[in-house]
Amino acid sequence: MTARHQRSDLGRRAAFFDRDGVINIDHGYVHTAEQLEFVAGAAAALRTCRDAGFLIFIVTNQSGIARGYYDEDALKRFHQHLCAELAAHDARVDDIRYCPHLEDAAIPAYRQACACRKPAPGMILDLAQTWSIDLTRSFMVGDKTSDMVAAAAAGVQGYQFHGGNLHDFVEAILKGSGV
Repeated sequence: MTARHQRSDLGRRAAFFDRDGVINIDHGYVHTAEQLEFVAGAAAALRTCRDAGFLIFIVTNQSGIARGYYDEDALKRFHQHLCAELAAHDARVDDIRYCPHLEDAAIPAYRQACACRKPAPGMILDLAQTWSIDLTRSFMVGDKTSDMVAAAAAGVQGYQFHGGNLHDFVEAILKGSGV
């Protein structure tokens, strides 16, 4: 048995999702409960992934923090609300990673080039290590080219979502991708 084959036997599968434009409608710097509006089929997509044996992760750039539009506490409150609303629809998120950094940030503490800001793969790789994920058996759904570049850099199959019903999109991935 090869080392790669052994890793596949041991590692768990994961579905990585970008947040704005994939899970929720992107109204621009979404960070309050009042701004939350789910993309059609979002909760059903997460349930379908869970039922297929995938852990569910959100990986999201949050430059609004670096720009001074909101702080990390506001983002954490929003993510708690997001997860509670998804759970009310029988969909559960296992973990969330976000990157608050930006090279030209208005707030000096966040002004940096960061290995976690997509298109860099840092958030995906961190989750993979934390949760023992086999990236070769996992996938990512994002709406931007930077999401696809991050997925490829992490060794994850990426699928670009251009809108519509997320559940239908994810079902097509699960039926056709072999993940």
